[in-house]
This record gives sequence, structure tokens and C-alpha cells, in this order.
Amino acid sequence: MHKDDDFRRLVHSLREGWLRFTSAEGRTPLLAFPLWKTLQKYTRQDFKSDLKAAGSVSLLDLPQSMAYAAVAGLPLHFGPTCSAAASTIGSLFSSSRHTTFGPTNATAFMVFSYFAANSHLPQLLVMPVLVFMVGALLVLGAWLRLADISQYISRSVIVAYVTGAAILIMVNQAPGALGVVIAKESGESSPRTLPGIASALIWQLHLIQWPALTVAAITTLVWWLVRRIDRRLPAFMLALIGGALAAAALKWSGYEPAMLSAETLSWRNLIPHLPDFNARTVLPEFSRLFGLALALAFLATLESTAMSRALASRGGYRVDPNQDMLALGVSNLACSYFSGMPASGSLTRSALNYESGAVTAMASFFNGLLCLLGVVVLLPAMQFVPKAALATIIILVALSLIHRKNIRICLLATNSDAITFLATFVLTLLIPLHVAIFAGVGVSIMLYLRKAARPSLVEYAFNQEGNLAEAESGARQDPSISIVHVEGELFFGAAELFRTQIQRISADPNLRIIVLRLKNARHLDATSVMALEELISVMRENGRDIIVSGAMKEVYRVLRDSGLVEVIGRENIFPGSPSNPNLSTRKALKRAQAILGTDKATVHIYYDPSKAG
Repeated sequence: MHKDDDFRRLVHSLREGWLRFTSAEGRTPLLAFPLWKTLQKYTRQDFKSDLKAAGSVSLLDLPQSMAYAAVAGLPLHFGPTCSAAASTIGSLFSSSRHTTFGPTNATAFMVFSYFAANSHLPQLLVMPVLVFMVGALLVLGAWLRLADISQYISRSVIVAYVTGAAILIMVNQAPGALGVVIAKESGESSPRTLPGIASALIWQLHLIQWPALTVAAITTLVWWLVRRIDRRLPAFMLALIGGALAAAALKWSGYEPAMLSAETLSWRNLIPHLPDFNARTVLPEFSRLFGLALALAFLATLESTAMSRALASRGGYRVDPNQDMLALGVSNLACSYFSGMPASGSLTRSALNYESGAVTAMASFFNGLLCLLGVVVLLPAMQFVPKAALATIIILVALSLIHRKNIRICLLATNSDAITFLATFVLTLLIPLHVAIFAGVGVSIMLYLRKAARPSLVEYAFNQEGNLAEAESGARQDPSISIVHVEGELFFGAAELFRTQIQRISADPNLRIIVLRLKNARHLDATSVMALEELISVMRENGRDIIVSGAMKEVYRVLRDSGLVEVIGRENIFPGSPSNPNLSTRKALKRAQAILGTDKATVHIYYDPSKAG
């Protein structure tokens, strides 16, 4: 019968936990087509504002997305097609008015880092499968409401990761801007960490081509001048055109700067196709691709959530991170059917969308259509763009992502933030990025747990006046009773510290009963329950006992569901009362005196008799 009771208690506990987890209370339900509400009251003025913003964003999106495709080691059309598919499809499901989905620097370099380390994989063949896996993980995460977890990830991790990735991108593109080629030793993969890329570049510096260097310098100069004249102008697009004109002038003068290959720029690659899950080269690598897909989905969620919340705060509206996670997942699923790459929420393009006066998510939809039109019309002309100009654009994009103010805040705010930033930054430069992001999150969580896992245990006793107060050494009026006030977290990270402190208090040979005041204890879990059960067993073997007072609703629920109420004894547990917080302690003291058969200690602790019921 006792086993049946335990089984029913377990089933009841699991059912309650699942209901709490899936409860829609306080959450907005996921919507299949949230843009429909916007379209029902869409005006001509909204259309003009959104179309104008989309035009500005697309002029940045086209060169930037091609740059990100180059960063990932993919043909240039992968970038614009990713932006086209992600922006049009994602806008149908997003709760944000200004989010623009597409490739980003961090996700692009993570893809490059992985395939540089696994050069045996046919990147073009497995890319649709990888993007599909990312999309599926994001949709599943949205259904499970996992986007809420992103608020617990330290911002220092993201700042450090983006900073490290930006530096890696700049160093990796430097050879293209200088006109040199980093030679690989036979049988070795491309260098993918900062020491490897930098050392390979240094050995090739004597091969710098001055035509490429001239094109890079003119591209940078045009970008700088446009930024100085008017920041609203499409600086990256104009800089790319300036670099192409400089290359044409050099070619007319008899020099031949390296140009982009026309072989990979065919519009025929835009035809949708199913991801090839049956490929012999894909399925054996599925488990390894899953790790990369998980890292990409995790990073994309962090990027998109942080950006959408920031813009929503500026725009005076609210977003649902789980709805946006669903939009991001569906966007990646759409990209997997085109020549696309992993999509995320772009910080730079979304910010430009907001600053350009976008009113609704239709601006992102129009941007996707313009990108699709642009890639069809402009793609054949990309063969006239020099490699040095594109490499310079990539370097300038990466440079714009290093925010000195955010770095300074992370380094000076707290010691934990500084350690998290430095650890993540160094790991980003030294190990593959899909590993570095999780390592950085791990460091931040460990530092948080170390800080949180320090509950305060203060021993209370009766002073000479008979009042309850913080005890001094040897100050107990009744040496056989100790009142221990517990303050703070009692989850698994604090269990050992909690047990050690209690054991130190109970080392007094005169002590018979410990009254645990759990009024301000929080997040009791299985580890702490087992530690408390072990402590009770040891104390009772030595003729001692524990009484619990002030246990609030959540703490009492854990004690009840874990079966510890029966171990302690219902007569030794006095739940807390919010209206009369000292009543439970008074009852516990009376119980302790009854057990001892003495009434030497006068109970002067304050309580309100009118609320004793």
C-alpha cells in the first residue's frame, strides 16, 4: 500500500510539473499568421513607410549578405537568397515590427569554422540539410517555449562572441584585401583560429599585390566619405561600386586585379530543391551536424531575441520571443529549400529598418522581395566586382560590429562579467566557434551558480532579556535548542554548503533540537532534500531532532512531494503564514520545549494573536 501511495504521489507530481511547464498563463499563445491582424488595418501611409524602409534596407542587405556568404565559404548567391527567403517568410510569423531575418556575421563564421575543420564534407551538399536541422530545432524550441531561457544568458557572452568573431572575420579576409593566397600544406585544412590564420598571413605578406591593395584602399575611402556625408546613404553598396570602378580603371591601365568568378553566380541556382537527406555523405555525419545545428539555433535565438527586445523597447511595443523563435525556425526551413544559409535576426539591418521609418513587419516582407529582385538582376554583374573590394566590405562590416562601449561595460561592471567576457573572447579566438559559444555560456552559468549557491545561515537564540535575536558564541539561554534562520537559494549548488553549516552548528554536544526557519529559503530541490534527509538521519541516530518552521507554499510542496514531510513528521513542520510570519516559529519553539519536557526558555517572539488562525 505504501508503494502505491508513492507511485500515486509521483504521478501527481509529474502531472503538476507538466501543467506548470505548459501553462499558457502569462504567455502569449503561438500564432499561425500574426501578420494578418496588421493587414486588416493596413493603410496606404503604412505601405509607403514600409516600402521606403525596405528600399533602404535592401541596399545594405544585398552587399552585406553576399559578404556573409563569402565569410561562410559559400557561393555569393547563398547570402541574398537567404535574405530573400528568410525576410519574406519570417515576417509572416514574427511578433516584431522591425526584425529583419537573414545571414549574420556570427552564424556565417560559425559555418566557416566548422567546415574548415571538416574539409572532407561537401559543404554545398550538406548545407540544405544543416539549415533544415536548424529550422526544425528552432520550431521545436518555440513550441517548448525555450526562448524564455535566453534571458538567463549573460549579455557578456554575446558581446565577447561577436567581438571575437568580428576579429576572426577581419583577419580571415585580410589576404583577399591584400591580394595574397594563404597556401595550405598538403593534407591540412584551412586555418580557422586566430593564431593559425595570422601566422599563415604573416608568411605571405611579401606577396602583397598592389592593385588589390589599391582597390581595397579606394573601397574603404568611398565607404568613409559616404558615412561622413550622410549615414542614411547605402555606404556598403556605393563602396562596392567604387571598388569595381577602381578595378576597371586598373584593368584599362594594363593591370589585372582578381575578380569574382562568374561560374558560381548563375541565377539557375535560385530554383528551389529539397534537402538531400539520403546522401551517403550526409547521414554518417548527422550526429556531428546536429551539434553544429544546435549551436547555430542557440546563437540565432540569442541574437534575434536581444535585438528584437531592444527595438521593441525603442518603438514602445512588446514582442513575444517564442513567437519570434517560431518565425526564425520557419525562415530557416524555407531557406533549406533554396540555395540558402542559416538565418538569424540581423542587428544592423533591423536597426536600419527601424531608423528608416518601418511601421509594420511588411517592411521586412518587401525587403525580401527586393533582395530576390536584386539578386536576379544584379547577380550577373557581380563578376565585375574585384575580390579585394568584397573582402574590404566584409572587413568594414565586421569592424562595425565591435562596440567599445559594450566591451567597456562588460569589463568594468562586475568581476563575473569581466571573467565571462575574457573567457568567451579568448575561447572564440582559439577554438571552433560552435564549441566556443557553449563554453562561454558554461563559464557564465558556473560563475552565477557560484554566486547564487551561498545561502546565509544565521543562528538565533534567546538573549538575556528572553527575546529572539542573532546568537553570539555561548549566548543561548537554553543550550539544547538552536534556531537557524536560512536565507537564500537551496538548489543543488548550495546543498553541500547548507549541510556543512548545519553540521557545524550541531557539533555542540549540548544541542538537542534545531529549528530550521525556512521562511526566506527558496528553490529547494532534490539534492537539498536528500542532504536534509541525511542530516535528519544522522541527528536522530545521536538522539537529536529537527523541526521546520516558516516553510512557504513552494518549499512545503517540495517537502510533501518528495516524501520528506513523513520523514520529518507532520507534527514537526509548521508552515509559514504571510500574514503572521512569526507565528510558525513560536509554534516550533513550543514543540521543541514539549519534546524536551522543559519550559525553561520563555518565548518572547512577537506574533499577532488576531491572525493566529
